[in-house]
Amino acid sequence: MISRALTVVALLSVLAACSGGTRWYEDPDTHIVRSGETLFSIAWRYGKDPDDVARWNRLGDGSLIHPGQVIRLTPPPGTRSGASGPSTASRPAPRPLPKIPAEPAPVWGWPTSGRVDVRFGAKPGPGTGVLIDGKSGQAIVAAASGRVVYAGSGLIGYGRLIILKHNDTYLSAYGYTESLLVEEGEEVEQGQRIATMGEGPERKPRLHFEIRRNGRPVDPRRFLPAR
Repeated sequence: MISRALTVVALLSVLAACSGGTRWYEDPDTHIVRSGETLFSIAWRYGKDPDDVARWNRLGDGSLIHPGQVIRLTPPPGTRSGASGPSTASRPAPRPLPKIPAEPAPVWGWPTSGRVDVRFGAKPGPGTGVLIDGKSGQAIVAAASGRVVYAGSGLIGYGRLIILKHNDTYLSAYGYTESLLVEEGEEVEQGQRIATMGEGPERKPRLHFEIRRNGRPVDPRRFLPAR
């Protein structure tokens, strides 16, 4: 289903290029994410505040948007638009956006064997997860059951990347993989092999692993079992 959507996206981009227009997607209130784009670059392009766009789409900090994802460029009907303009006495007060759901964390397992060489927030790498050392071709498994929402190499700085959605609150990401063994839209079980280890920064075999809560990176070691 997702692969078909991406095919449609590619066709739309070709049509837009041929028409000479500057907007990539025909709906003026939405944008479909292209490879390599960030929330900031999308907001900048349309003259929007990145924090507003993130809030309208419930993206947290928005740094893990993925190609093919539809981004709303205007506030949902009847909701606040942040700092986009003063309210007037003649206009009824808009309803605030509903709170982002706080679903419980799944039971996590380690995504691969090996030593955590780079801790959360440190470099090299994007600093949004941990780097686990290993061997080239080593098995990478799903840390918890979920659905594959992204599998590809379109997010700069992650190499070949898999993103799993576990519920409306939690995502996990697996970067610097050598091969991808699952496809977008596929349901996976905890412990299922989803990829093999590739090379990360400094040309070392390692896995970039991260957990996100409501779009924001959190230290995976707070959730992973002790070992």
